[in-house]
Amino acid sequence: MPTRQTSSSGKPKSPRIQVVLPEDLCARLTAMAELESRTVSNMARVLIQQGVQRHEQELEATAPAPSREERLRSALESQQPRRLRGAPRRLRLHRHG
Repeated sequence: MPTRQTSSSGKPKSPRIQVVLPEDLCARLTAMAELESRTVSNMARVLIQQGVQRHEQELEATAPAPSREERLRSALESQQPRRLRGAPRRLRLHRHG
């Protein structure tokens, strides 16, 4: 993870990465940025963000369905706790024989 820098106003700057691109890809990225009146850096951020979202959606689509046990556990964990009414009753055990 890149080191976070602090701006002159004291706010932390967003993390930064450095990427090396082939010339033809860099030229295509620059052309796209100009068409959308963006900086090359901002265009790269937008495209990376879209690619990450698409990748996450594909992973979710191919993920195995949760098992019956996992669905039951999730349903129970999402319930709000309820208080019991009254004192617990005693049970009598009858012995046979």
